[in-house]
Amino acid sequence: MRWFPNRQLRYSVGLILIFVLSAACGEGDASQIGEASGEQGTGTAAPAEEMDAGAGDRQPVHLSAEQERALGVVYVTVGRETLTRSIRTIGRIEAAEPNVADITPKIEGFIEQLFVATTGETVRRGQRLLTLYSPELVAAQEELLTARRLAAGIDSAAGESWRAARAMLEASRRRLVYWDITTEQIDQLESTGEVTKTLTLVAPVNGIVLEKDVWEGQRVMPGMRLYRIADLTEVWVEGEVFEQDIKFVVEGAQAHMEVAAYPGEHVMGVVSFVYPTVDVQSRTNRVRVTVPNRDLRLKPGMFATIFFDVQVADEALTVPMEAVVVTGERNLVFSRDEDGMLEAREVVLGARAGERIAILSGLSEGERIVGSANFLVDAESRLGGAGGMPGMQHAGHGTVLESESQEAGQRSDTTEAQKQGDAEHQDHD
Repeated sequence: MRWFPNRQLRYSVGLILIFVLSAACGEGDASQIGEASGEQGTGTAAPAEEMDAGAGDRQPVHLSAEQERALGVVYVTVGRETLTRSIRTIGRIEAAEPNVADITPKIEGFIEQLFVATTGETVRRGQRLLTLYSPELVAAQEELLTARRLAAGIDSAAGESWRAARAMLEASRRRLVYWDITTEQIDQLESTGEVTKTLTLVAPVNGIVLEKDVWEGQRVMPGMRLYRIADLTEVWVEGEVFEQDIKFVVEGAQAHMEVAAYPGEHVMGVVSFVYPTVDVQSRTNRVRVTVPNRDLRLKPGMFATIFFDVQVADEALTVPMEAVVVTGERNLVFSRDEDGMLEAREVVLGARAGERIAILSGLSEGERIVGSANFLVDAESRLGGAGGMPGMQHAGHGTVLESESQEAGQRSDTTEAQKQGDAEHQDHD
């Protein structure tokens, strides 16, 4: 391969030019980064107090129309409106506690016959559930019949004896009533005079048999649960709401729910109770919603998504959430005056609803504020209004937009030099 001195020289000069331009771009970037980072260039992080400087440490900023377009600044007007939002949580459907009844015997005995033998059966109030044989029951019936014969054999003129006989008769009746013997069964015993071997237990409510814990021939003791029956025409849905939202969920408020089993359908309910304690681990508060369930479609154990549509602020001053600069210690908004100056205002935030947030103090109705790109404006304001953001003059430097144009030109020159060097190299080859 043959090398021509003049072409070799031009090729070497082109390579040197590329390295020089690359180094210059790196120094320019480092200079801009050093200015933007402040004391970070010395290897020392800025104190938290300086990073969280308040509105008093920020200088007013003035933007021209061209600079506003370059930054993407949008202005909005502070106005009043009512904020509403939806609080969403997950709840589980349960049987309403007042509609749940446990069937328990009050005497010892043995199960003779089961009339309701399976879990899940529907029963009606007064329907027979089982018969129970108990020696104590037989003795109590005989005692009632004896007291009745004694009271019938004493004349009312006997005075104290007659009153004692009547008291014994009433006590015998009450004893059977306390053992859940129905009035009809007691009347039948007195009218026929025949002692029945077994006691029949009946359902006290309409409902579904949720649990069955008894079998024929089983010995049962007083207080032992035999059945659990629940009326499911009204159910509870219990969910948990975060503590910051609990003030918006009150008893009597409306709620609507969605159940996975019936997609697209909304079930309405009413908040019937807000529990008085907060869970210390999840920081949530339980809420109970009562829901009608006439068709029994909602079943205990199902999950439901609960929505509470609440009003969080009434005719309050509101701004877009994007308009607020949250520093960690204070909240700032940039207000625009008639001369176009942007001034930082410290504000107190209220309730939030979606992308809007209420302002409790710091702004007045009708003011114009920066609604977007406020972080760029805030950075310029913290630098004292001397420049440093796109389209603004920096002390000792051109604008960043101009710097970007110069860098683009340098990259273009570098590309041309590379192309020229490659062409010459191919000519040598």
